[in-house]
This record gives sequence, C-alpha cells and structure tokens, in this order.
Amino acid sequence: MIDRAHNLPVSRQAELLGISRGSVYYLPRPVSEADLAIMRRLDRLHLEYPFAGSRMLRGLLSAEGCIVGRRHVRSLMQRMGIEALYRRPRATRPEPGHTVYPYLLRGLAITRPNQVWAMDITYIPMARGFVYLTVVLDWFSRRVLAWRLSITLDARFCLEALNEALSRYPKPGIINTDQGSQFTGGDFIAAAAAPGIKISMDGKGAWRDNLFVERLWRTVKYEEVYLRAYDNVSAARTSIASYLDFYNRRRPHSTHGGATPDQVYFESLPVRMAA
Repeated sequence: MIDRAHNLPVSRQAELLGISRGSVYYLPRPVSEADLAIMRRLDRLHLEYPFAGSRMLRGLLSAEGCIVGRRHVRSLMQRMGIEALYRRPRATRPEPGHTVYPYLLRGLAITRPNQVWAMDITYIPMARGFVYLTVVLDWFSRRVLAWRLSITLDARFCLEALNEALSRYPKPGIINTDQGSQFTGGDFIAAAAAPGIKISMDGKGAWRDNLFVERLWRTVKYEEVYLRAYDNVSAARTSIASYLDFYNRRRPHSTHGGATPDQVYFESLPVRMAA
C-alpha cells in the first residue's frame, strides 16, 4: 500500500490510508528469539490468568520447563504492556499533567448503541517481533468501531483510532478506558472530552471494569492471532482487518442470541446508518 518511490511523503501516504505512521517505519524489535518465545507464552498465560503477577507467571513458566528469573519476567511484561489485573489501592500517580477520571459504569444499564464506547490496548505477537493493537468497542453491541496497530505504546495510535470512530459514528455518551498514559494524556483527553461525552476510567488494575474488551481480546487471539505467524506489520494488519470484518459482520454473538455485532449495532440505531 505504501509506495516509497511516490512523490507524496511516506507519512502523508500513511495518513491518507489511515495507517499509523510509526508502523510504516517498522524495524525488527531488538528482542532475542528466546525472549520472543517467552513473551508469546506470557501472553497466553496472562489471557488465562489475568490476576497473575510476575511471581506467579514465573512459577507457571517454570512448571512448563521454562526457567527464567522473576526480574526478567517483569521486564518482559513491561515491554508487552501487561500487568497483574486485580483491584488494589492506587499506589502510583498518573504521569505529570495527566488526569485520571472516575469509573462511571458501575451499576449502569447499557441499553443502546453509542451509550458507551470502550478502548484498550493488547500485545500482538508476530513471527519475529510484536506490535500493539487498540480498538474502539461499542459496549452494547460489541461492535469494533475502529482499530489501529502500532510498534510502540505511544498515544498516537489510540488517538487515531478514537478520531476515526468519532468521525464515522454518532458520539457516545461515555468513553471508558484504563488509566494507561495513552488514555490520560492531554491530546487524547481533549478528543475524548468532546461536548456531550463523559470520560470514565477503570479502577487501577481492575480488569473487570473493562470486561467486554478483555473478552474481545480472548476472541481475537484464539480465533485469529494464535493461529497465525505474521511475517511483518503489513501482514498482521491485513489479516487482523479481515478477521475484524468477519467478527463484525458474520460472527454470531451468544450474548445477542446469535445476532452479529453489526446487526445489533445498526438495527438498534434510531436512524439506520450505512455500514
């Protein structure tokens, strides 16, 4: 898709294609094959046991015959952007200048599309490296409204996904995220706090506050990511795009009696939108 010999700058081509500029300049991560194998296994274990910290994950790896130090497990978890997910008192402060908002969804009945959107980030393993995936998910229908891949955990790709969703769909009443720096920075907050939109943030480490996105990650990984070995970012993007199109348009959802996210989202809107 990107033509490096074209007169248009590569960054402009990426912008026109809706691709994160960072992923265009992808270089293999300076991570050993051994560490990449451990990270792939950590990703699966984290999905199965989201409450497990570095100590428990080290023990689980050891039980499988993979001997690795706890500090090394912790450093790999940091690189992957994962942590033990359980409710605990807040022991850290947001980055300077970043604001944390209260959680607004507890006890709230979600009854219609665009009442609540949720965003999150997950680690995506490839054959020789890894990238990160973020999505904008409609909480009611479970429809993926927008998504982006990035080779880094900076805030830009999250902002790009949010701006795409805001430009294509009616504004939500609430946008819910975790307390990651990608979602608490000034640029993201400025876009998310548009007139009529409230911002909600999960409790620190409280994975159940964003349960439906966690369920989406499980589905995407077991039905798509773990079945592939993407050679590069372009291959990952193409394959994930195909899967998310299937997920929205054709995959039955048990929560909605077998209806697809597209059916639930578009048929529940007051005015039908073009898909």
